Amino acid sequence: MNNEEVLTPADISRIVEMAWEDRTPFEAIEHQFGLTEAQTIKVMQRHMQPRSFRLWRARVNGRKTKHLQQRSESVIRGYSPGQYKQRHGRK
Repeated sequence: MNNEEVLTPADISRIVEMAWEDRTPFEAIEHQFGLTEAQTIKVMQRHMQPRSFRLWRARVNGRKTKHLQQRSESVIRGYSPGQYKQRHGRK
């Protein structure tokens, strides 16, 4: 996918979620959705409140875990251990 026009609302939601995750590198977003870091930033800017976008940019600016080449070799996964725990619904 090279263009935001072909992204579904679910895709955009997942991109925003992945971009907020500290351990998910921009390269993972590019691999899954075909968006470069610059395109991901534009998606975030379009789909977030201005203040939230500024907070996100300040958070990821210079963060080594957001770029595979800058990442420590000790980081071997793109998510924290408790991130994808199964949720049990109420019965």
